Amino acid sequence: MRFPWLMNFNIMRYLVRMRLQGRTKFPIVLMLEPLHKCNLACEGCGRILEYEETIDEYMSYEQCMKAVDEVDTPVVTVTGGEPLIHPQIVEILHGIVKRRKFINCCTNALLLHRVVPKLKRTPFITFNVHIDGLEETHDRAVSRQGVFKKAIEGIKIAKAKGFRIVTNTTVFKYTPVQELEDMCEYLTGVGVDGFLLAPAFKYTALDSPAAANCMDRGEIAEKFRTLDRLAKKYPLWSTPIYVDFLQGKRPGMECTPWGNPVVNPQGWKGPCYLITDAHYKSFQEMVDSTRWQRYGVHSGDPRCTNCAMHCGFEPTVVMNSDFRDTLRLMKWNFFG
Repeated sequence: MRFPWLMNFNIMRYLVRMRLQGRTKFPIVLMLEPLHKCNLACEGCGRILEYEETIDEYMSYEQCMKAVDEVDTPVVTVTGGEPLIHPQIVEILHGIVKRRKFINCCTNALLLHRVVPKLKRTPFITFNVHIDGLEETHDRAVSRQGVFKKAIEGIKIAKAKGFRIVTNTTVFKYTPVQELEDMCEYLTGVGVDGFLLAPAFKYTALDSPAAANCMDRGEIAEKFRTLDRLAKKYPLWSTPIYVDFLQGKRPGMECTPWGNPVVNPQGWKGPCYLITDAHYKSFQEMVDSTRWQRYGVHSGDPRCTNCAMHCGFEPTVVMNSDFRDTLRLMKWNFFG
């Protein structure tokens, strides 16, 4: 089974409950950004640019728990910025676990050695570690030497305590395809449990130098055309339908942006993880106020043209798949 059985059960139970209630727009994963400050300046990240004026603001523990309770999703992704910088991060993670929510804690792993000893061992927490390739490629992507080695040290510490580790890799135009396989082989030896791969695509929040290393739709399809072979050898957490989209096999696929709503110190971010047209006081206000038909790969909005954001397209896979896709997802999840 690719995902923990209890996570699968909670998600399926939640989906059935939403459908029985007649809900058509409901979230699956809450993207909780308690801060935007980071201890790195990665070239593929637009957060530190977009929120430069409010970079020192934090969500309190109480605000985080209110957001978790408001959407009541089965999974919470804690991200940022670098969430392990937050002075209340241990309390925040424990508070989410008490609510029986599964956590994907996105981190560059530089502070895992400080945080992991303070956490109670639990299957509800997965650390999603940013690794953009082997040492030279990763250190280039994060614009600092020595980060790869420190990240590996952090992964080993978390694994020794019994936590699940998944790596999240942004594939740039300059990333050698063979290196992705070499990276998966190396990280498997370190004890990593799964891999997420997503392309660096062009979007408006990036400055020009970073955008030069990002890809358009055709370049993404070319870069990811061998991903099927990789998926047969290693436990990719990117679903096969999302992989089809990356390879250009599903050109008509649209994202489901409300499936992974984002909340941060400024409020509920609309319409999606990357585009900020407004911040709202509540999740429901964001859903009701956003004119969703204006967004999407085929909407004509240039900000959406090259989008391949997994947190937008993966909810589409779960919520809008036909019967054949559902069977394919079940086979992939339960039997690899």
